[in-house]
Amino acid sequence: MSQDTPCIAVCIIDPKTKLCFGCGRTLPEIARWGRMPRDERLALMERLAARMHDAGLPAMTRTRG
Repeated sequence: MSQDTPCIAVCIIDPKTKLCFGCGRTLPEIARWGRMPRDERLALMERLAARMHDAGLPAMTRTRG
């Protein structure tokens, strides 16, 4: 997977927060991801860990296969 994505292939949306358990993005953000300018994607990626923490969701990491 590209380094320009926070996706770790754990694509489950938390019903309470509406955030993906794997990456912390919302469904609209995931849907728009490929059309976002790179600088917007990178800025959002910088905020995801704090967003997950604030929502009380555990930070997950990409595993190497």
